Amino acid sequence: MTETTHEHGAPEDHAEQPLFNALLTPHRSLSRNGFTILMILSGGVLFVQGFFFLVTGAWPIATFLGLDMAALYLAFWFNYRAARAREEVRVSRRELLIRKVNPRGQATDHRYNPFWARFQVDRHEEIGITAMRVSGEGRTTPVGAFLNPDDRESFADAFGHALATAKR
Repeated sequence: MTETTHEHGAPEDHAEQPLFNALLTPHRSLSRNGFTILMILSGGVLFVQGFFFLVTGAWPIATFLGLDMAALYLAFWFNYRAARAREEVRVSRRELLIRKVNPRGQATDHRYNPFWARFQVDRHEEIGITAMRVSGEGRTTPVGAFLNPDDRESFADAFGHALATAKR
């Protein structure tokens, strides 16, 4: 077994070096700048409509348009909050680590021995991969549930290859 040393002088075990590292994050098609532009345009349109209804004496409609704007803002706020969730997947010869971080930043680690871990993929003829999970040692951990079908395919290929390499 070969040993390398870190800059600090401590020996590094070859089995601890990661074979695979992935950070999985949910995809959001609207950037922060896009969100700002959308809110400005929506606010402008709703303000003009609200002003028209207010001038014509239909002031309750203007109130509801304000509620529409608040609902739109809250929907995007919850969407961006949910996007802070992520999964970190690391494979070395000694350990498979799946760290799930929820939107509040709380992390849960799922550790497996890569030799005993099984990577399972559910496929649908038309859709492709519908679910992925790692099982072993009497437990199962879903992986990448929020990924789109193309990202699931590329992750499954890379992760499956890394897990096979770790078992050799």
